[in-house]
Amino acid sequence: MHKGSCLCGAITFEVSGDLPQPDACHCSQCRKHSGHYFVSTDVPRSSVTIHGAGNITWYPSSEKVRRGFCADCGASLFFDPIDQIKNDWIAIAMGAFDLPTHTQIKMHIFVAEKGDYYDIGDGLPQNQH
Repeated sequence: MHKGSCLCGAITFEVSGDLPQPDACHCSQCRKHSGHYFVSTDVPRSSVTIHGAGNITWYPSSEKVRRGFCADCGASLFFDPIDQIKNDWIAIAMGAFDLPTHTQIKMHIFVAEKGDYYDIGDGLPQNQH
């Protein structure tokens, strides 16, 4: 069981089972949503329990995805495909999990859009899109 929360604690969550290896997304939307690149893990919806869901504000960032953040403290928490029938997963921000997470970043994605103020030097695979 892995637990986590937003900064103020109005939203808490639990994920049963191991956390899949996360990816680090460098697209402009994720950078603007999180303030830097967004590292998240995709977990099956059935493994997630969210407490305080009424405090989540959902922002539809595209026709396919909505992003969830805490209405109180503003913490960026979720990346959620709108077509939940086709996509039975939700991405949760790694920074919101309590430690230890027992996982490591597996790759960087959308590096063609990464910020110009940092380099990626960890040797992990990098996908341009």
